Order: sequence, then C-alpha cells, then structure tokens
Amino acid sequence: MTERAALFLDRDGVVCRALVRGGKPFPPRSLQELDILPGVKEALRKAGAQKLVRIIVTNQPDVARGTLARDVVDAIHDRLRAELEIDDVLVCWHDDADACTCRKPKPGLLVEGAERHGVDLSKSFMVGDRWRDVEAGARAGCRTVWIDCGYDEQSPPTAPDHRCHSLAEAVEWIGASAQR
Repeated sequence: MTERAALFLDRDGVVCRALVRGGKPFPPRSLQELDILPGVKEALRKAGAQKLVRIIVTNQPDVARGTLARDVVDAIHDRLRAELEIDDVLVCWHDDADACTCRKPKPGLLVEGAERHGVDLSKSFMVGDRWRDVEAGARAGCRTVWIDCGYDEQSPPTAPDHRCHSLAEAVEWIGASAQR
C-alpha cells in the first residue's frame, strides 16, 4: 500500500460555478459559461503543497442524454487543466439507467484515480457539493467534505466528515486534520 493521498474533487459547485435554476445545480453548457470559483487556484496550490494528488471526478450525464456534446465537456476540461494545478480529470459519461460502476455515488472514479496515481484511498479526501459526491467518497473509504451550497435537494445520507462552504475552507480543514 502506498503512502500517497489524494484530494478528489467534484467539478461543478466545487471547482467551477454550478448554474443554479429552480434550486438545482447544472453544469456549464459552454466555455463561455465556465467560471472558476474564487479561491480555487490558491486552494489547489495549497493542496499540492500538502502533497495531495488533485483529481477531479465528475458525472457528466448530459452527454449520454444527448443534451451536451462531449467535445464541449472535453474543452472545459482542457481549460481547467491549463488554468489549474490538477493532476487528472476523470469523467463518468453515463446516466443512472446505464448502471455503470463509475457514476457517483458509486466509487468507481475514485478507485480508478487511486489505481492510476498510486493513491491510498483511506488517506484521501473527497470534496463535493452534492450527496452523490459524499456517498462516493464514503463508499471508497475516503474522508469526506460536503460543500453546502444550499441546493434544493437531499443532504448526503452518509454524514460527511466536514461541512463547509468553499474549496478553500475544505483544504484548510484537510491540512489541519492531516496534522493531528
């Protein structure tokens, strides 16, 4: 078992602004709608200084639904890779009906990221803004952080290890908890 730890991050609502309509979060539909949240660049830099492998894990079911082109999602990820200190972006392209192993709340993307980067999931963290993110992290054996954005949807069924309002707050808590 390796000693490396990862910071797994949901994309929309954690790294970039989710578009909220009717209390529900939606992903950006174009590069023009992509808005990296305040404090994210600095938080990712701090996570790197903490020796955390930084991996975005994101569900993008609109591609399977035919309402968003895959090349748009790829362009968004290319921009995130260019502008942010991240080590990888892993994507589930499926919808719930596909019954895949990678769609959060299943832990498949986290397991893939751990295998790909030599990461110990029990020493890692999953940060997300929706119940699916927290549940995926818990199922993978990670410590979990819920960024509570006040969406009109269910709370995580598994209580997160920490609750906050931004990635910067999450990374501060992760750094403090790693020193204990």
